[in-house]
Amino acid sequence: MAKTHSDIGLIGLAVMGQNLALNIADHGFQISVYNRTVEKTDKFVADNPNTPGGLVGTKTLQEFAASLAKPRKAIILVQAGKATDAVIDGLVSVFEPGDIIIDGGNALWTDTIRREKALREKGLRFIGSGVSGGEEGARFGPSLMPGGDPAAFKELKPIWEAVAAKVDAKTGKPIPGAKPGQPVTGGVPCTTYIGENGAGHYVKMVHNGIEYGDMQMICEAYALMSGLLGLKPAEQAAIFAEWNKGALDSFLIEITADILQQKDPKTKKKAFVDIVLDTAGQKGTGKWTSVNALDMGVAAPTIAESVFARCISAIKEERVAASKILKGPAKKNYRGSKKALIQAIHDALYCSKICSYAQGFQLMRTAQKEYNWKLNFGEIAQIWRGGCIIRAAFLQKITEAYARNPDLANLLLDPYFNKTVKAAQENWRKVVSLAAEYGVPAPTFSSALAYYDSYRSARLPANLLQAQRDYFGAHTYERVDQPRGKFFHVDWPEAKRPQLEA
Repeated sequence: MAKTHSDIGLIGLAVMGQNLALNIADHGFQISVYNRTVEKTDKFVADNPNTPGGLVGTKTLQEFAASLAKPRKAIILVQAGKATDAVIDGLVSVFEPGDIIIDGGNALWTDTIRREKALREKGLRFIGSGVSGGEEGARFGPSLMPGGDPAAFKELKPIWEAVAAKVDAKTGKPIPGAKPGQPVTGGVPCTTYIGENGAGHYVKMVHNGIEYGDMQMICEAYALMSGLLGLKPAEQAAIFAEWNKGALDSFLIEITADILQQKDPKTKKKAFVDIVLDTAGQKGTGKWTSVNALDMGVAAPTIAESVFARCISAIKEERVAASKILKGPAKKNYRGSKKALIQAIHDALYCSKICSYAQGFQLMRTAQKEYNWKLNFGEIAQIWRGGCIIRAAFLQKITEAYARNPDLANLLLDPYFNKTVKAAQENWRKVVSLAAEYGVPAPTFSSALAYYDSYRSARLPANLLQAQRDYFGAHTYERVDQPRGKFFHVDWPEAKRPQLEA
């Protein structure tokens, strides 16, 4: 029997919205749904008549608001930006003080900060929640990153914890459903309160930036096995499947193995990956991460290189023309041990991955100071263990690192990661060298190694750079034999070039 009022509502019945609504209903919560197109709402409800919690279709925002138990809770899953603002404005007209609006889209965190402040002034409560895992995650268990009013999240928490992916408390491994496609119960939910105002959407943005890096690194491993060893996709599929049993165990490695063994559905003969045009799309969150890293003054070169790799892939026709003019090294066969090189590529991928995550977590560490958030990095890594696109065994090591030292400055300084890179860096360097020698582009492998070498250097050539800045722009410099914060300038035009205190 349907309840008088629904536990929660959802606006926006595209695939993500439909799947999240069904996930919520499958866990016994009655949910009201609304879409701008009434026919879509009616069809969705008619197609799903027997969910445990129940779906309630509504035709107007007034009817939607009236169908919800107080304090009302409504999830928005529409296109980020103006569409989200329009839906929020509509809800403001029908909601009352104390009601809760949840934005589950890929919103820019600064928009979330703005919206939370504006709604708070109207007496409404706002949560910006990252939702990761794609369509399948939304349906059967995503990773959820809520930020905003902490009291409002307490109201939402039972639903968010119920529908989130689950991981084993001891091992951190994702817990599958009892049957394929069945919602998961038990275990630790892949959600936690992230922080105030825009913290949830910020962490989701960094997650996506890290995701860009992970995907590009895997592509570079694929390119190196193809370019240096001439391995066919099916052969690589077996290698990636084997890697998925060890330290690289992750959703992205798993699906890479599956993709590489897939035949083209049309020809039934060619490898599927070989008929896919080599131009990658993007929705902007990787770019947001890179731009924010520049704004914050945080080195995140590996994440940025993964974005640039997509950008250069997009100019396909230009690359084809350039390939006829620009020449690289002469083609030659790799004469070393095939097995040893495959292991070296594995190690280069893992070391580069460590550096990419180190950059992402340093960015979040800086952001929490900028926005006065209190982020729990161990918990963030834990909720990424299930449901989301970057879910991986590796994340358990990050949780353990922050358990050992909550104030860890950089993941590379943790004993586990330090030991891992130390053991594997010879292979890493070998792979980057071979990539350059053979002309195989490996921008994330290379930039991650440069990041590692820069971070471990007590002295960098920035001394010369700062001297140049002082020469042409009187930008001053600090001295190695004086306390930090004390600045000097050389009067370069003067014959004797005296040093002056700034």
